[in-house]
Amino acid sequence: MYLKKVFTALLVASAVLIGGAAESSAASEHSVKKGDSLYKISGIHGVSVSNLMNWNNLKSTVIYPNQKLVVGSKTVKSSASKTTKSSASATVYKVKRGDSLSKIAKMYKVSVSNLKSWNNLTSTIIYPNQALSVKGSASAAQKSTVAPKAAAKSAPKAAAKAKPKATQKTPSRSNEPEGKKSFTVSATAYTASCTGCSGITKTGINLKKNPGMKVIAVDPSVIKLGTKVHVEGYGYAVAGDIGGAIKGNKIDVFIPTKNAAYKWGRKNVKITILD
Repeated sequence: MYLKKVFTALLVASAVLIGGAAESSAASEHSVKKGDSLYKISGIHGVSVSNLMNWNNLKSTVIYPNQKLVVGSKTVKSSASKTTKSSASATVYKVKRGDSLSKIAKMYKVSVSNLKSWNNLTSTIIYPNQALSVKGSASAAQKSTVAPKAAAKSAPKAAAKAKPKATQKTPSRSNEPEGKKSFTVSATAYTASCTGCSGITKTGINLKKNPGMKVIAVDPSVIKLGTKVHVEGYGYAVAGDIGGAIKGNKIDVFIPTKNAAYKWGRKNVKITILD
């Protein structure tokens, strides 16, 4: 399926919340740097994009350099019952370049479906420096959305340790990331906000329900569907769609709003294949 094409650029993606505890630690602050996005910041600090927006009273996912963001709730009380005392401790794993859910599941001897459930994932797409809960109890109590106390305590610590490393090695949109292959493509843009558009990509991603996802349409003979990429001026994305006019070294970047899309136009950008 190919969605109606328009032109665009906007940041954001969905993030993973390693959640649940009687009470979280005191709030901390993050100073936005050039190339940062809410998704990138959520991965560094082990929180969700929705929480970042709520804590900072953001109406959209647009952020600016030097902006100060609260990255933790001062008193986030959990709905966990006393049964969490008997739950098994959770383990947090930080995603590395080249990782996949199936690879991590095999490493920890768990199922992909469990990893998605424990981390509130709606797809199998993960990103470098993302914090994932990789261990859970088989009890009915842990099948709820509330994670054990140990998970909530370990997640902030893991995120805090990862922060200096992430700020040094995680590339921004202004720096070319390390990848297997980089080349120049002609980039246009498309949106799901059009009459008659279903919003479902070739790989099954519902863009109307997930407007924050970064997805590009590609020629599968050049870039395989499902490939993770970095697009200059757009950010980290997944090759999740195709199009009749997308042939050879051409891509179409997904933007959720028409107004932002028209600003993209047609431009030559560098794309880096990450896996």
